Amino acid sequence: MSASASQSELRLVVLGRTGAGKRSTVGNILGLQDPQQGTDDAGVTQECSKHRGEAAGREVVVVSSPAWFGSGCDPKERRRHISSFIALSSPGPHAFLLCVPVNQPADGEAKALDVLEELFGSSAVSTNTIVLFTHTEELEEDEQLEEYLVTWRKDLRELAERCGERYHTLETRSGEPEERKAVEELLEKVEQAVRESGTQHFSCPLYQEAEERVRQRQEEIVRQRRRQGSPTDSLPEENVTDEEMETAREEAERSVGDLDVDVDGIFPSASVSPLTPAPSFLWGLWEKLAGWMRWLPTLVRREALLGALVGLFVGGPFGGMMGATVGSVATEVGRRKTQKTK
Repeated sequence: MSASASQSELRLVVLGRTGAGKRSTVGNILGLQDPQQGTDDAGVTQECSKHRGEAAGREVVVVSSPAWFGSGCDPKERRRHISSFIALSSPGPHAFLLCVPVNQPADGEAKALDVLEELFGSSAVSTNTIVLFTHTEELEEDEQLEEYLVTWRKDLRELAERCGERYHTLETRSGEPEERKAVEELLEKVEQAVRESGTQHFSCPLYQEAEERVRQRQEEIVRQRRRQGSPTDSLPEENVTDEEMETAREEAERSVGDLDVDVDGIFPSASVSPLTPAPSFLWGLWEKLAGWMRWLPTLVRREALLGALVGLFVGGPFGGMMGATVGSVATEVGRRKTQKTK
């Protein structure tokens, strides 16, 4: 890959917990039906993957990474995954896309942003990360994402605030034309973030080291292949074609070894796994409550949710009574407001 090609392409790194929709995100951006074999919902360890294509008239490279944020990930695997996605997206991505399901608590994603800051510096989050909301089919048919965030999800709003108020969704209810428009809007937000950063793309010491190693390995591969094709080694390197350089680059990215990323302090063994489904008591209650609420009408659902959450966090018989009372009062207030507007 030539330097000019590297500068003209738009590089995106897709991150997220298992089941957050990374695979569908890659497919939506590049218009692919099945960008990866298997599924990120299966909960199995996957390798980092790189996909190249065209979107909204731009050459786009999308690197998808497994959920290496979790403390349950083997340290050696984590180090390998980090080295891999850095090498695949070097000399540096134009944006990190953090896939965030709207139907789950966002404490894990908040920890994920902490990890990105520890690895790459604060600007990686504040300037070069876009929150990409997924599973928006869980919202009511007439409920807009912005309305949902403002009304119900302070935790999700705080994620977007940490990322400079940059958030988006690729999920629409209007078919392919709207989906392609959503992709175009996402790429415009990426380019706007790059312009505001004042740099060509994101960079930091880890990426600079990765790019240097990739280039060194690329040159070694080219020399080896030229010697194999010409035993006298009479062909000068400047005669190497762009295609040869691009092929060597791809092999170099896959072969770059451990970058010696210091992750021991970032991932203490006792920390909570942020980007894998948490089999905790509260997590189970949340999932049951969310599933139950989807079956209720909008007005009743929201007021009942308020009462249920009060009962959940107060606990015990008293909490149950208090939750029921709060829910009933909220429902009645909502009903009266509705009648006044008619």
